[in-house]
Amino acid sequence: MMNKPQGDVLIALARQAIADKLEIRCDAINTDHDDWLTEHVATFVTLTIYGNLRGCIGTLEAYRPLIDDVRSNAEAAAFHDPRFAPLSRGEYASVDIEVSVLSRMQNVEAQNEQIAIATIRPGIDGVVLQYGPYKATFLPQVWDQLPDPQQFFAHLKQKAGLSIDFWHPELQLSTYQVNKFHEHNNEHNGSGH
Repeated sequence: MMNKPQGDVLIALARQAIADKLEIRCDAINTDHDDWLTEHVATFVTLTIYGNLRGCIGTLEAYRPLIDDVRSNAEAAAFHDPRFAPLSRGEYASVDIEVSVLSRMQNVEAQNEQIAIATIRPGIDGVVLQYGPYKATFLPQVWDQLPDPQQFFAHLKQKAGLSIDFWHPELQLSTYQVNKFHEHNNEHNGSGH
C-alpha cells in the first residue's frame, strides 16, 4: 500500500515523462533515495481533459521497476493510445493525470456469468477477461460509469472483441485492486476502491 507522498512522486514522474516527450520544461524530480521506486509493480496511467478520457495505458503484471513502469505508461497513454491522437503541446497544461498501482492478480473460478457477477465486487475489483487471443481489462474506476455488473461485463467483453452475450467455460477471469492517486484533487484511496 502506498501513501500520498509516494503518490505525489508517481504523478510527478508521469507528468515529467509526458513533458520530456513534448520538450516542455518541467521541474526535475529527485528520486535518488526512493528505493520503493525500484520494486517491480504494475501500474496504469489515465489521462483526462476536463473530465473526458484522453488516454489510458498500463501493465497488468509487474515486470519492471515502478519508476520505469509509470514513465513508460504515462508516455504510452499520452502518445500511443490507439483510441486517440497523440497529446499535443497545447493540451499538456489541461491534462489531468491519475496513476493506479495494481495489486497482484487473483484468478476467479466462474463457470458462467452469473457466478462471475456474484463473485466480483463492484467498485472494488478491477477485472481482466481473457479467452484465447481476446483480452481486456477495466480498472475499478470503470464501475463509476458502469455500476451494473451485467453492463460492466457486457462492455468488458465488447472491449475484448467478443459479443456482449458471449460466455465459455474456458473464459478466464482475474481480479485486482488499485491504490490510485489523482493529480488535481489529490484523491488517494488507500483501501483499493
